[in-house]
Amino acid sequence: MDTDTNPITPSSRQWISSGSLWEGEVGYSRAVRVGMLVYVAGTVAADVDGNIHCPDDGYAQTVYALGKIKSALQQAGAELRHVVRTRIYVTSMEHAADVGRAHCEILGHIRPATTMVVVSELWGEGSVVEVEIDAVIDS
Repeated sequence: MDTDTNPITPSSRQWISSGSLWEGEVGYSRAVRVGMLVYVAGTVAADVDGNIHCPDDGYAQTVYALGKIKSALQQAGAELRHVVRTRIYVTSMEHAADVGRAHCEILGHIRPATTMVVVSELWGEGSVVEVEIDAVIDS
């Protein structure tokens, strides 16, 4: 895209980092806020050193990933109540019930539009779930 004609200028964006090694290596942000919209990148249950929290445990990994997402939202001036959409990627439908239970416990009162799909693999040994979120900050 030609940056000279891009209506979204760097001054209108807020970039949020979680300190992940991958952010710099791949060239992405944990979250980006543009106006009242916040987009949180796909988030696995990895700590800043890349270690997967509770390998093969969909419930614990979802809780951990949503905690990282909550922190990114807060840095962008948003809260979980602003979440309007979640996308959930699981490595097997065997994890769907546990992942769904964690999602419901944390976001069920908000009832965002949600999609869950099965993928062949996620980043990190033992990683079974990845979550991305869109939020709209109300005034």
